[in-house]
Amino acid sequence: MKRSGAFVQAKRTDARVEAAVAEHGRSVDALLPVLRTVQAANQGHLDDHLLGAIADTLHVSDARVCGVASFYSLLSLRPRKEKQIRLCDGPVCLLQGADAVGAAIPVAGSKDGWSTERCSCLGLCDRAPAALVGSEPSGPITASKVSDVLSGWRGAMPSYAVARAGEVRVTLARLGQIDPGSIDSAMAAGAYEALGAALPSPAPAVLDAVEQAGLRGCGGAGFPAGRKWRMAGAVAGAPKYIVCNADESEPGAFKDRVLMEGDPHLLLEGMALAGYAVGASAGIIYIRGEYEWIAQRLEHASREAEERGWLGDNIRGSEFSFRLHVHRGAGAYICGEETALLNSLEGKRGEPRVRPPYPTTHGYHGRPTVVNNVETLCHVPGIVRRGPQWFRSLGTPESPGTKIFTVTGCVNQPGAFEAPLGVTLREIIERYGGGLRPGSRFKAALTGGAAGSFVPASMLDVPIDFDSWRNGLVLGSGPVIILDETASIPRVLTSVLHFFEMESCGKCTPCREGTREARRLSERVVNRFGAPGDLVELKRLAQQMNLTSLCGLGQSTALPIESALRHFAREFGETDP
Repeated sequence: MKRSGAFVQAKRTDARVEAAVAEHGRSVDALLPVLRTVQAANQGHLDDHLLGAIADTLHVSDARVCGVASFYSLLSLRPRKEKQIRLCDGPVCLLQGADAVGAAIPVAGSKDGWSTERCSCLGLCDRAPAALVGSEPSGPITASKVSDVLSGWRGAMPSYAVARAGEVRVTLARLGQIDPGSIDSAMAAGAYEALGAALPSPAPAVLDAVEQAGLRGCGGAGFPAGRKWRMAGAVAGAPKYIVCNADESEPGAFKDRVLMEGDPHLLLEGMALAGYAVGASAGIIYIRGEYEWIAQRLEHASREAEERGWLGDNIRGSEFSFRLHVHRGAGAYICGEETALLNSLEGKRGEPRVRPPYPTTHGYHGRPTVVNNVETLCHVPGIVRRGPQWFRSLGTPESPGTKIFTVTGCVNQPGAFEAPLGVTLREIIERYGGGLRPGSRFKAALTGGAAGSFVPASMLDVPIDFDSWRNGLVLGSGPVIILDETASIPRVLTSVLHFFEMESCGKCTPCREGTREARRLSERVVNRFGAPGDLVELKRLAQQMNLTSLCGLGQSTALPIESALRHFAREFGETDP
């Protein structure tokens, strides 16, 4: 085509792209959902023609589309085999034998055309070694079970319907008591009572209750939820947003999955209450792309809530309106960082932003945005219904309330449980984890997940709360990985550093280069190729990443390195910690 002496390229089109845009919208925010939908319609990959058609249809640059398409692990720019297994190689799965499973899959599946891809933690640590077969969660998979998996066996999701001895259930209280697919069942057990009671009262009353309760963010940082809400609420004008961070990707963590599977309406009610408190009329659940079956459950629950008048316009006849959207990610641990998550929502690469400004004033599309994780928001209905003093009667004065912990590793009963903050590591093992496996002796625990700390036996009785990091024991989002004497600390550390290396977004040099070099140095120790000065360099790298990385991924890499070298120096060839 030629116009006025200049060549004008004809618009690139494709029926699959048009169908995806019709489903998700023509806004640039729809870029990631459109990419996912188009990929599914093109036998699992994206080619140059489709990327060009998406760029022209959404009126964005080719560079923007290619940049996003190449960022997420669930998207592929190369053809994939139709039969695909994504095998987790995170620390928990490796401890349970994922290497042997990975070696067995090509042998068993070669005749039928199966392909295997590695992936980081799937949030299925209670089923380790775990995998996604297509979009179906599978596990625990042993080498002897591989043929069964290829023939259709998927295993069963662990049940949390019955509380463990000693549990104090607050957010998990309705699990096993309701049908998570039925709003009638949830309402019979008290769902939406808190929202119904709050609507006749002034909105600041909800904010005051959350602030007085001392609720802190349960995603790892422990920032006071009420303070965050008040900052967003103080900004004049609309729109404002409530964003639920359901991109649960920390190795060892699966608490949010348990909550969303077992009681989705608790999360929806918590988000609506947060919206009412700060004056937000829209909520978005950003759920990791690997949780497809949960995303569908949340969408069903949202439709039910709208039909019953608990979401949507003029809720229960009030002046408060709140609409909710479920947005699927596409495989990126970094999107658990709140500003990276917001970039992803806006159709960008999931890279962190420089702060300040903070999302409370300049969040989603530059508007005031509250970002809280699933567990934090699920605490809100109980606080509103039962009062802040009830919440403060649980836990410790500085860390009130309960916390969902997830325990994995060499315990008899791995899984999720809820207990007041202040519980000790010994209690987690003996009371909630069913004790160590027969023949095991405690060696260490990795608390807080990959971004946590290695803890020796001398710290078994340190109370765990939001401030226990001062004593060297990181709470994080609640994962606790128990290691016995058969575990090699350098090998586990190398697995953790490999996770960070693979999940670094690459935006800042200290994290991009530092995680790779740290993994290499740790691996040299494991393979006994270490050179004099390697451990000094590893310590130096840890300090530099902590001081200079843009976001928490690079900064927190120092925690497992420093704690492993401090408490288990002999395993690294050092005589002094």
